[in-house]
Amino acid sequence: MNPINQALNHPRYRELAFIFKKMQIRPFSALREKFREGYSFADLRADILSGAVVGLVAIPLGMALAIASGVAPQYGVYTVIVGGGLVALLGGSRFQVTGPTAAFVVILVPIVHKFGFSGLLLAGFFAGLMLVAFGLLRMGKLIQYIPHPVTTGFTAGIGVVIATIQLKDLFGLRIETMPEHFLDRVAAMLRALPTTSIAELSVGMLTLGLLLIWPRVNKKIPAPLIALSVVTVLTVVLHKVFPFFEIATIGSRFPGGIPQVLPTPDFPWNFVGPDGKPFVLSLAMVQAILPSAFAIAMLGAIESLLSAVVADGMAATRHDPDAELVALGAGNIVCPFFGGIAATGAIARTATNIRFGARSPLSAIFHAVFVLLAVLLFAPQLSYLPMASMAALLVLVAYNMSDVKHFVHVLRVAPPSDVAVLLICFFLTVVFDMVIGVTVGVMLAALLFMRRMASITSSQTILGGSTHELISEPLPEAVVLYQIAGPLFFGAAEKAVAAMGGITDDVRVVIFYMDEVPTMDVTGLVALESAIEKLNEHGKLAILAEVRTQPRALLVRSRLLEDPAKARMCDSLQQAITEAKKFCALSPLGA
Repeated sequence: MNPINQALNHPRYRELAFIFKKMQIRPFSALREKFREGYSFADLRADILSGAVVGLVAIPLGMALAIASGVAPQYGVYTVIVGGGLVALLGGSRFQVTGPTAAFVVILVPIVHKFGFSGLLLAGFFAGLMLVAFGLLRMGKLIQYIPHPVTTGFTAGIGVVIATIQLKDLFGLRIETMPEHFLDRVAAMLRALPTTSIAELSVGMLTLGLLLIWPRVNKKIPAPLIALSVVTVLTVVLHKVFPFFEIATIGSRFPGGIPQVLPTPDFPWNFVGPDGKPFVLSLAMVQAILPSAFAIAMLGAIESLLSAVVADGMAATRHDPDAELVALGAGNIVCPFFGGIAATGAIARTATNIRFGARSPLSAIFHAVFVLLAVLLFAPQLSYLPMASMAALLVLVAYNMSDVKHFVHVLRVAPPSDVAVLLICFFLTVVFDMVIGVTVGVMLAALLFMRRMASITSSQTILGGSTHELISEPLPEAVVLYQIAGPLFFGAAEKAVAAMGGITDDVRVVIFYMDEVPTMDVTGLVALESAIEKLNEHGKLAILAEVRTQPRALLVRSRLLEDPAKARMCDSLQQAITEAKKFCALSPLGA
């Protein structure tokens, strides 16, 4: 038995596993499943190689995303090291790679401006607590039900915002203070266009060209590694040959560059506050940060679970969404103590991990280890990376994230209501922020869903003396058959029972045929109770026929059927008609 299986079978681990099972937590689920299947030396070698490749991609992206979020580049790298390793170890997705992502930039930038770096770290910490709560409450599958127009709209919107933020470094624009809001930011960059640096723009365009062309030449070596390496060496040589050729680099923008040391733990509130002033931790500050933390938690959960779904589709696996949320929460709780910013599942890095032969979650753990070794061995060299190259990399990431082809496809084929949700969500995300865009988008999608569900719920009244396909003989004269088809919920309940007002005084019994009502909520129950109460006031009996399991359980709990003189339930329509005939015989009209 290998050492890992021995550890998993240790009595102390079994005790912890029992406790976690009682709490409905499945930590290490993806790792345990792989080791149960078997883990060979060939698997280990494949995981090390794929981890190294993903690590090469994660280093520049981690730095670029940290810079785009308004913090020093090493904090993005620390997020990769701490969050990437811990979430992979604890998580429920076999190939998920976790780290800073472009989607977070639009949320993190305002937090840094308002609360400083310590506020950003605290927001990530509280978001981690929320994510753990989401997992414990078994909300993993619910988050996946967010409507597609909403996710498409805010993802494309985030891509536009990220690309806009990068234009300053891509063009080398001289802007002292970048405005926080999108429209003000665009206006400031338009005013600064005369300050465009040809050198910066050339470096950025060269990087972007290599990023686009290299995958067509060789797909085995990641394009960011080639593009950034070539351009960095070229700029260093040009500066040596032509001293006047100067461009902004990580080292010049952040004096000292990337520290060549291990990330040291510290309390999140011990970092700096807004404007470089000391951060003051207080209850009021925590209350102000919590809405931002919730936005981080929601976006992190959505993006991570979407990434896990993509990974399942590529590798024919199944992830545990609740275990993944708990692991993601744990990663975001621990990261701030090392200066790490918010982390979530990264779709592009996860796909790269699978394409390069990953076999287990250990590949993502190795990617974190590889990044750590790169920092310890090559941190000084990373300081030469041009800011324009980092901006070009993020512009491409933003474009891929926006998925323009899919956005246009949805606009072309989706129903008008879905298109409206998509465009509103996109517009609000770009002009205001993602929280407003997603909130309004989900609310609109929910309202449209209610309207659609209400439209499929219908009713039909079959009067006494009539024949119908449901019955073998005409209904008795004093009996009305009222058929309801579709879910009886708050969006459709009033519509479904609206026709009840047309029942005449000579009717003695109303049979509600409910075989086609799959579900009923409390609003539907109240509407049904109200209709039956009105029938009872006029001396009429209500009989419910062929009620399905969920509505039956709700009716039983409501005690609506306690008085058989007012309402009854029958298992079949024929039995209901027989009961109606008996009632009419015992209580004839005018008696």
